[in-house]
Amino acid sequence: MKILLIEDEKDLLDSMKSYLESEGYRCETAMDYEKASEKINMYAYDCVVVDITLPKGNGLQIVKELKGKKSEVGIIIVSAKNSLDDKLKGLELGSDDYLTKPFHLSELNARIKAIVRRKNFDGKDEIVVNEIRINIPSREVFIDDKTLSLTSKEYELLLFFIANKNKVITKNAIAEHLWGDDMDQSDSFDFIYTHIKNLRKKMLDKGGEDYIKTIYSIGYNFSTQ
Repeated sequence: MKILLIEDEKDLLDSMKSYLESEGYRCETAMDYEKASEKINMYAYDCVVVDITLPKGNGLQIVKELKGKKSEVGIIIVSAKNSLDDKLKGLELGSDDYLTKPFHLSELNARIKAIVRRKNFDGKDEIVVNEIRINIPSREVFIDDKTLSLTSKEYELLLFFIANKNKVITKNAIAEHLWGDDMDQSDSFDFIYTHIKNLRKKMLDKGGEDYIKTIYSIGYNFSTQ
């Protein structure tokens, strides 16, 4: 899952990024309003964690921009101000949660997981699609109760497919979800083909159905119909 961390305190930003990446998230960062605005208009995220007080602008404006473009991304506002007015303003604008500094990184992690589950999977800890079962908290995947061993990228790819099942997903959307800024460094989609081929093979080897359908020149469809 892809997270955007918007925070101007470098030590805190580095701590959040390091901790969340150790928990299996892929994190991108921005340290001021301009960079944050650029990123939310270029890329899609599962969750945005945004400080209210930012150089060159305000975190609440980021929330307004996201809601103005009908984004379904989860939003957590972070602020050093223990102010009811700030909290209410953020929630009125459409944020999903609010954390006051200082906070435990484990609490931030729990809030992110809860929001992503609610947004993408109706708040469930376990996702079941036919013979596929995924335990979100433990990141375990099973095919007919047989453990499916996946790399981090394969796991994220499977979750992304299931969250968008029976929809056509472009190659660009997959690349952006898995690599974000880094996708610009590649001049082909060979890395996508490789991950999809490996994921499909592993699922078939465990007795799963072949749900991943190639849509010529466009992308893929995880078809369960």
